[in-house]
Amino acid sequence: MNEDATPFRTATVLILLAVGLVGFAGMLLLGAFAPDLKSGQNGGAHALSNAATGFSGIVRLAEATGRHPQILHDTRSLKSEDLLVITPETGATQIGQIVGPRQGRPLLVVLPKWNTVSDADTKGWVDYRSLLPPFEPQGVLAPGWKLKVTRRRSGGRSLVSTADLPAGIRFTAPRPLQTINGADLTALITDGAGGIVVGRLGDGPLYVLADPDLLSNRGMAYAGNAASALALLDWMNSNQAQSIGFDVTLNGFGQSRSPLKLAFEPPFLPMTVAIVVAMLLAGAQALGRFGPVRPRARAIAFGKTALVDNAAALVRKAGREARLGGRYGEVIRERAVVAFGVPARLRDAALDAYLDNLGGPRRFTELVEAADTAGDIYALVAAARALHDWKWERRR
Repeated sequence: MNEDATPFRTATVLILLAVGLVGFAGMLLLGAFAPDLKSGQNGGAHALSNAATGFSGIVRLAEATGRHPQILHDTRSLKSEDLLVITPETGATQIGQIVGPRQGRPLLVVLPKWNTVSDADTKGWVDYRSLLPPFEPQGVLAPGWKLKVTRRRSGGRSLVSTADLPAGIRFTAPRPLQTINGADLTALITDGAGGIVVGRLGDGPLYVLADPDLLSNRGMAYAGNAASALALLDWMNSNQAQSIGFDVTLNGFGQSRSPLKLAFEPPFLPMTVAIVVAMLLAGAQALGRFGPVRPRARAIAFGKTALVDNAAALVRKAGREARLGGRYGEVIRERAVVAFGVPARLRDAALDAYLDNLGGPRRFTELVEAADTAGDIYALVAAARALHDWKWERRR
């Protein structure tokens, strides 16, 4: 086998790279939107649930009859004038974040009733275990409103609607029936024996449904109750309402806000797409190189020339070029001694005097002094050129 051969073909590497990129992108998308992809089929008592205690039936019935219901996943969309239905599942559910902003707007609070367990055979279904303890529904609106919950056998008789409600609202009592009583609670629908099934708290449009089976999927099995439920929601709704809102944030299905999710939503989505395209183009350019690979040059070259160049670069970097004029004068003096056959006995001043007597428009000592006293690189170059010309002219 050739030692230079790679263990993988180019096509295999490209396929692995593409799979990795797609997998990474899928992981980012799932990480951003996974909380919003929950189906709600957990058997809970909320508008997404198909269980007997859920409320998906009234949502689908309202949609089929043109009431345009909306399942709300974000608390920021709860401030409309449309009726809002909330279905807290325990007394510990914090509903203040919804009740507070809904002041003056119609709100229906459906109290919990049943203690259930998931059905072992069918996903999303539940089996009744028992009724919740009374303190659970009583705690939903506590401590602001103190309600007393009562359960009794109803016998399936008709509930009594007050004169404030339309005549078409005629409910059959669930079995068993859960009712409430409390201060500042005005009865709208009762059991005929003093228990309130639907009431208004205070003077505003804040309504309480004591028994959730009037709206739950279990209650929608009866045509009369289904029609009465729609009529009751219409009566509670605002005169300018365009839909009915069903909150699921209290049931754990609120939409999460995160920087990762914002990257895949307008107005940041075009920027994310532009970044991805730029990365793909950069990758394509890296794969398609123009020409052969050019080896990197050495930082310090070999040879005497490189040594001289490096020394000159250091002098230049230090700004000491003008200090080299005297040394250049000494080099010219040494070369002149050899070139002109100056007697070896001559030294220092006698040598300079001999070179001055060789003639020319300028004396040798004047040229050396000009090079030694040069103040900048331009004066140094001029003095060095004059010394070079002096030596060249003497040799002719």
